[in-house]
Amino acid sequence: MGTEVFSLQDKVALVTGAGQGIGLEIAKALRSAGAHVVIGEINPETGKAAAEQVEGDFLPLDVTDSAAVADGVARIVADHGRIDVSVHNAGMVRNEPAEEMSDESWRRVVGLNLDGVFYCSREVGKQMLAQGAGSIINIASMSGMISNHPQPQVSYNASKAGVIMLTKSLAGEWARRGVRVNSISPGYTGTDLLLGVQNTQPEWFNGWMEQTPMGRAGRPEELGPVAVFLASEASSFVTGSNVVADGGFTIW
Repeated sequence: MGTEVFSLQDKVALVTGAGQGIGLEIAKALRSAGAHVVIGEINPETGKAAAEQVEGDFLPLDVTDSAAVADGVARIVADHGRIDVSVHNAGMVRNEPAEEMSDESWRRVVGLNLDGVFYCSREVGKQMLAQGAGSIINIASMSGMISNHPQPQVSYNASKAGVIMLTKSLAGEWARRGVRVNSISPGYTGTDLLLGVQNTQPEWFNGWMEQTPMGRAGRPEELGPVAVFLASEASSFVTGSNVVADGGFTIW
């Protein structure tokens, strides 16, 4: 068995929240493996720029709107005939004490991080089940496994724990029908958000690095090959798994 099992040649892949950061790096990696990539992004400026980088398509997409998700999936199928890979990356975090968190703030985070992943999984799942094949990759977080310190982020932690269990549940339902569902749980990764914390709250950042066995933040591009593995035939016997890429943070 050679490297051809990692090939995504002629596959059609959707990546949500791919205008920047982790989503963009995953989109680049899928393109490098041969896939035609559709950038699902709510921000038209970053979305169009990302689509140009990967020589793919830009799909304006608000994943919290289930009707918009259904329309977006239908558009991809109309344009390309199928969806082989779908990476659900769109998400957000708010650092707020639980006792001060409003209903709106809670719903905003959970609505994007969990509801959005379900809406996307449900719609692409219908198409993949009809095809008899497909790979869904949900971007969770190590925060779905541990409670981060010292920042208060109960809505983020709860939503990402939900993504991990959603992944396992869908994998169990669809395993015998050709659709694999897995998740990736990154640790602290050097996106613009993390670099902003490094500048504004260095005590938080330095503490996180001290707690990471590898002593550094991850690089967004380090997650791309993980997604290629889960998207390709290299992981043909892998479903319901949560691949943790956190520099060892959760082992202590």
